[in-house]
Amino acid sequence: MTTIFTCRDQFDDMMTCIYDAWASRLGHSNIRLKAEPIGNLELFCEYRHTESDPSKTASVIRTIHKKISHRAYIMVYRAAMSDQEDKLDAIYRFLILGFHYGASIMERLQDPAVMRLFELDRKVGNESHYFREFIRFSSLPHNVLISHIAPKSNVLTLVASHFADRMPSEHWMIIDDTRQLAIVHPADQDYYLTSLSEQDMITLSQTQDDPFVDLWKDFFEVIGIKERFNPRCQRNMLPLWYRRNMTEFMTFHN
Repeated sequence: MTTIFTCRDQFDDMMTCIYDAWASRLGHSNIRLKAEPIGNLELFCEYRHTESDPSKTASVIRTIHKKISHRAYIMVYRAAMSDQEDKLDAIYRFLILGFHYGASIMERLQDPAVMRLFELDRKVGNESHYFREFIRFSSLPHNVLISHIAPKSNVLTLVASHFADRMPSEHWMIIDDTRQLAIVHPADQDYYLTSLSEQDMITLSQTQDDPFVDLWKDFFEVIGIKERFNPRCQRNMLPLWYRRNMTEFMTFHN
């Protein structure tokens, strides 16, 4: 019988899940890991839910740094932010090999487990790169800047340092509408990640009069060259699903 270890879709929980799966000594071939929510339950499988444990999380992170490398840890972290269903099990399979081969595992791209982790890391890295370019802020009362995004992967923590470096003396928030999470940056302080309630989401989703929004839309229209308008090329460079919260496209989705 296969034992499936499950946990919430959060990094600390996933590292704890990896720790518990490894410590179970059930045999790696008899174990699978999944992040919740779980869809249809499989027959002849035992499901074990794990709760986050800071000491176990720290132990897994420390072991990755010690036995593989810091680069491997960064890749594992980014892979954990993916929206792919197999990400947690893919990380586990990579670590099985990584703890055996050490830092050289990063060169074993012919191994499916290594290749899969590289794929997850690349997709999340690309998405976070796009959002660093495509995030648009609008102004709220009390000089607070706010941005709404709906990424496929959980890229909030990956884009936060970019804006903290460029807007250190501004109050700003970046809200992930899909996951109801937000990065909050008080002026001249460190940013932090927080979850939002339904009421918070309703309040923060209310539109405010911001003269710079109209100015930005007018600028976007004015600089366009009608003779060179190429929707197909534009979609290749900027897929439609990125545009839902971009100021210049809010009235131009068609």
